[in-house]
Amino acid sequence: MAGVDSFIGTGLLLGTYTPRLDEKGRLILPAKFRARLASGLVMTRGQERCLFLMPMDEFSRMYEQVRQAPVTSRQARDYLRVLLSGASDEMPDKQGRVSIPPVLREYAGLDRDVAVIGAGTRVEVWDRAAWEAYLAEQESAYSDTAEQIFPDLAF
Repeated sequence: MAGVDSFIGTGLLLGTYTPRLDEKGRLILPAKFRARLASGLVMTRGQERCLFLMPMDEFSRMYEQVRQAPVTSRQARDYLRVLLSGASDEMPDKQGRVSIPPVLREYAGLDRDVAVIGAGTRVEVWDRAAWEAYLAEQESAYSDTAEQIFPDLAF
């Protein structure tokens, strides 16, 4: 199991948690995510109406990749505009809370009940009902997708 522990020790963000936003729109980060996000994070619009929370180094890496696209690419410009215009750099407080700006709460339809999922290098924050509906919809195609993505992998 040492291999698994060392793999997870790299800061991989895993799991699903279901906290509630407080009355001020703050999210208490799951304890397992706090160390990776403690030095600051960037919160921005994700796909499928969720929010992405990324450690600063991961956001910088992602930004550099997008920035490499030619400025003549309308698709790259549009993506960068949407990504950065909603971005907010946040620092968790001593209790592991981060404020979610109203514009991002509105974008993701967040009220009180949320789902916080580890997605490898980022955290996604979903309205809990929206996450459950998305997951139910995706589960039927999950096994078929595994065969396409990992054709030679035996489970």
